[in-house]
Amino acid sequence: MALLSGGLDSATVLAIARSEGYELHALSFSYGQRHIVELDAARRVASAIGVADHRIAKIDLRVFGGSALTGDFAVPKGRTADEMSHDIPITYVPARNTIFLSFALAWAEVLGSSDIFIGVNALDYSGYPDCRPEFIAAFEKMANLATKAGVEGRQALVVHTPLIALTKAEIIRKGIALGVDYGLTSSCYDPSASGEPCGECDSCLLRRKGFRENGIEDPLRYRASSF
Repeated sequence: MALLSGGLDSATVLAIARSEGYELHALSFSYGQRHIVELDAARRVASAIGVADHRIAKIDLRVFGGSALTGDFAVPKGRTADEMSHDIPITYVPARNTIFLSFALAWAEVLGSSDIFIGVNALDYSGYPDCRPEFIAAFEKMANLATKAGVEGRQALVVHTPLIALTKAEIIRKGIALGVDYGLTSSCYDPSASGEPCGECDSCLLRRKGFRENGIEDPLRYRASSF
């Protein structure tokens, strides 16, 4: 099964899992995010790639806040690559990947699956601590101690992170080779009500950089003000 946000990375991971012969179950989250339009993208991607089941879990991380994605903070715009590589940005959602992976672990146990795919990346990313290999390794170890299936020896969970050491340009190149339609995806942290990406948040800038380094045009149409 795969975590599917509707963004570029998760769409690529879903395509990778398909190419490796896995039966696809996709899990998305409505967690109070300001960029809720990503769930429409997740539905489009799940349909296009072909999943056996796509579920959207509803939780509300706005009760905690602490992030520009779930609270009343401005999303940073126009940051340089150097700025992104330093402090953890306000778009970090506290414990988000831990929460998401815990939900995925529960569903994997019900499905009898030992494989979870997640599109975390430790190179072209915005400095999130829960995108690092150390975190994934620690979660995987914990997960194998946490379930009935694990204790009974029926499940040896593996958290697959095929993008962990790839640049955004390499991710896009891999996705294109696998037939991913990136026009279906949504990466922006601060899209318009109609879903147009801002073109200036960290996620948009990293995405645009990846397409530019491949010498191809991003199929998404950005707001005119972002050019």
